Amino acid sequence: QVQLVESGGGLVQAGGSLRLSCAASGSISSFNSMGWYRQAPGKQRELVATIFSGNNRNYADSVKGRFTISRDNAKNTVFLQMNSLKPEDTAVYYCNARSRYAYWGQGTQVTVSS
Repeated sequence: QVQLVESGGGLVQAGGSLRLSCAASGSISSFNSMGWYRQAPGKQRELVATIFSGNNRNYADSVKGRFTISRDNAKNTVFLQMNSLKPEDTAVYYCNARSRYAYWGQGTQVTVSS
């Protein structure tokens, strides 16, 4: 059973930065993709960023140019660097890993104050 543990969330002022980490219990190189999703109160969970096994990346339009997803296979960790944060980025951020199955972390809260 794969476990994903997110960390790095917190409270930050608008314009600030945070770096989220997602540590996997196993080798992340075995996954076809890993990604970050977020869910704001009263809204559906949405895809923020994905990194594929070939290191291709894609981003939601709302975060392009501000967020960067990366991976460290040696540490079995995926990161989400978030810059120029906006109040509308406030959400619980979830790590996701996909192979034959999909795995989710427990989420980390990101709150951006105006």
